[in-house]
Amino acid sequence: ALASYYHDQEADKDELKYAKLAVAKIASMVALIYRYITNQDFITADTKLSYSKNFLHMMFDISSYKFTQVVAKALDIIFVLHADHEQNASTATVRLAGSSGADLFACLVAGTATLWGPAHGGANEAVINMLMTIEKPSNVKQFIQKVKDGSKTTRLM
Repeated sequence: ALASYYHDQEADKDELKYAKLAVAKIASMVALIYRYITNQDFITADTKLSYSKNFLHMMFDISSYKFTQVVAKALDIIFVLHADHEQNASTATVRLAGSSGADLFACLVAGTATLWGPAHGGANEAVINMLMTIEKPSNVKQFIQKVKDGSKTTRLM
């Protein structure tokens, strides 16, 4: 989507500008897709908010709900963990596509495509399912014990 809108990327050659643009626009794109598939109106960005708070605002703007600093900080940490995730499948794919001379947006699409598989993108969903299974802190020891006992239905993610 960004490549068709910013079609002058190859002529411009300001790679840092387009990298910043990609990071800046991704929150809006994800929020737009989420709100579209949930049949809700799109919420425009609020430039007074931090990146994470703005993302939450565009995704779930519920006027009675105030985003706490804890939620925004947790999202900041999640974003950093995903960005600094070593040489995983999506990072390797982006680098491989880039080494062929593909433009930044094409490289990002290639990397995003690797998230489709259960071994990379599906791992995030497995973590969410594990946390939902654990449910509360008092259940952690029991969950860990099931993992240690070799339960075929319990996996530590």
